[in-house]
Amino acid sequence: MEGSASAEVFTSQTVQPAHANPRGQLSAGQLLKWIDATACLAAEKHAGISCVTASVDDIQFEETARVGQVITIKAKVTRAFITSMEIIIVVKIQDVFTGIEKLVSVAFSTFVAKPVGKEKVQLKLVTLLIEQDHLEHNLATERVRLQHERTFNSLMKESSTFSDPSCDEEERTVSTEGTSVQSIELVLPPHGDHHGNTFGGQIMAWMETVATISASRLCGGHSLLKSVDMFKFQGPSTVGDHLVFNAIVNNAFQNCVEVGVCMEAFNCQEWSEGRGWHINRAFLIYNAVDNKEKLITFPRIKPISEDDFRRYRGAIARRRIRLGRKYVISHKEEIPLCVHWDISNQVSLSNGNVEALRKLAAKISKTWHFSEFKERIKIYTLEEYNVLCVWVEKHVERPSHLAYHLLSDFTKRPLWDQHYVSCKVIDWVNEDDQIYHITSPVVNGDKPKDFVVLVS
Repeated sequence: MEGSASAEVFTSQTVQPAHANPRGQLSAGQLLKWIDATACLAAEKHAGISCVTASVDDIQFEETARVGQVITIKAKVTRAFITSMEIIIVVKIQDVFTGIEKLVSVAFSTFVAKPVGKEKVQLKLVTLLIEQDHLEHNLATERVRLQHERTFNSLMKESSTFSDPSCDEEERTVSTEGTSVQSIELVLPPHGDHHGNTFGGQIMAWMETVATISASRLCGGHSLLKSVDMFKFQGPSTVGDHLVFNAIVNNAFQNCVEVGVCMEAFNCQEWSEGRGWHINRAFLIYNAVDNKEKLITFPRIKPISEDDFRRYRGAIARRRIRLGRKYVISHKEEIPLCVHWDISNQVSLSNGNVEALRKLAAKISKTWHFSEFKERIKIYTLEEYNVLCVWVEKHVERPSHLAYHLLSDFTKRPLWDQHYVSCKVIDWVNEDDQIYHITSPVVNGDKPKDFVVLVS
């Protein structure tokens, strides 16, 4: 069946003091409630029947809202499958005095249609009217949860074959034992949704609360939620249930920290017997600032137990997935990631390449995050101001003249770098600058990749 158009819903809210945290900013938990409610309205508008939250992921928080500002939330169905659909949620703030509008967040949510009785569901397809609709529809396929799980499992298997050298550094390493937080909530009628279950937005808000406390215990400052890797609902809970939330820091990366939260539900009988069922898990990423609003650098995490190492490596794998998602498929306003070659900007591009290398070389080594070690190749990443830098280091036992010969001729890179299948010159700008076409091998069953680069 064909739908008439993508189901869209708009909601607007004024940030009141009751919605704010102690710093006068809109609390992330309250925003998550509004996001979930608006997404549910869009899902039910498309499905024509009741819908429930299955997962919320890929949330990025770009700005913070303050008391008195107006929040506008747009939710739209991007793709419908048999019984589930993906919703894109865009959150913006507007200052009532200046009229200036800013992007706060872009989130993606999956909802499942819940028929009455034994009725079967076959959701109508989303009609794609404009180019942006086609793009969002195609990207929904890339965000299927199964692919995320496969990628994560592959990275975890890969990480088990090497040890992170940062684990061995004693300087400023801390255990996460002191960041463990537990909270218990009794589900009351105001916490229920229109289906009689616990409102998904309320559950996410409670999870955000315990995660914020956990992050604050590590940084000793004000924790600011920057992104959410995933909220994944495994089943419902109802009024009268007891919900137990456990949070702990998994890993820290310079100016951000990942906190894992899991939630279990108990009814009255199970509560007395200590038997519950798993409801949700999530991974939240925080920055932190001190009283002068300066970013805090987190200490390195030192895993001790087997469970510590599992959570530690899991955080690294999820971060690698987030970085790939952020820089390959950007959900922000279009930002030019490259400058097209033109003879008029030859000098500026060449100078820019050299200046970038000089600045990167001057960075303090501890600001680089160790990402991977495989077959004597070390990979470090550095994320600053929406720019991702990669530093690859490989130690080889070769005469210096041979090493120089291999490095100075970029076309020879496939001889020593397994990440290059071919490397050919497509434009010889001058003696010092050439444009190359590079192809890379297939990784994790994905499509082959190729790119064009100016090498100075």
